[in-house]
Amino acid sequence: MAGDIFEDLPLFRDLTPEQIQLLRPMFISYRCHSGTVLFEQGSPAEHLYLVAEGEVTIRYKPEDGPPIVIARIRSGGVVGWSAALGNRVYTSAAICSDCAQLVRVRTRDLRYLCEVYPDTGILILDRLASVIAERLLHTHDQVMALLLHGMRSGSLSIKEV
Repeated sequence: MAGDIFEDLPLFRDLTPEQIQLLRPMFISYRCHSGTVLFEQGSPAEHLYLVAEGEVTIRYKPEDGPPIVIARIRSGGVVGWSAALGNRVYTSAAICSDCAQLVRVRTRDLRYLCEVYPDTGILILDRLASVIAERLLHTHDQVMALLLHGMRSGSLSIKEV
């Protein structure tokens, strides 16, 4: 990443200099090494992360099975959106797959932004929603694989479904 993170990440593109100045102290640059755990499933949801470069693996542990990788988030992606959704805990774990450059923001800073600077807050939330919605569109194959695995390991056969 050669330039300023606020110029490189799509979330911040086309913002006014005043908006960038407002956001800079809230969105903190964070570098991590391969294997760094950003958060565990069930831990308090305090930060939302933007992936500037590198990759973060999202892992979910169902109650009745082993952990599964549900997504690999790369540059421009968002991780830890449980925090932005108002959940008290993260619903999955996030681990850096390789060295990564991230930007993180505390949930309370996002709330402050929306309360005190609603125009900028709504713009940022709208952009976050677009990134999250895009990721959800690409989860069909993973959900289908989980359902098929569940059907094969359970008492139902695929033909009965």
